[in-house]
Amino acid sequence: QVQLVESGGGLVQAGGSLRLSCAASGRTFSSYAMGWFRQAPGKEREFVAAINWSGGGTYYADSVKGRFTISRDNAKNTVYLQMNSLKPEDTAVYYCAARTGFRIYGSGSEQYDYWGQGTQVTVSS
Repeated sequence: QVQLVESGGGLVQAGGSLRLSCAASGRTFSSYAMGWFRQAPGKEREFVAAINWSGGGTYYADSVKGRFTISRDNAKNTVYLQMNSLKPEDTAVYYCAARTGFRIYGSGSEQYDYWGQGTQVTVSS
């Protein structure tokens, strides 16, 4: 079992920044890949970013590439999503997810087996 708790969401103006955190407990954090997804009202959940077990490999959706950075601190059992140059279209509930049993990331939500409760990010224009 893995428990994931996100934090760091909030309201920010367009062009601003936020850093999301996701604290994990349960299985050995350094043994699996992690991802961030988001879901806007009326839309399907979409992939944002992912990172492999060591932090040495990352992957981003085209919509956030160059603006968002995913990282992890295995000593703190935490994965981060630094979001810069935020746009109103980034408004969504952001979820972190764990891909236990796999050290390499995936971009499909079906590839992840544990999910956090989500944190709201609202970007005003």
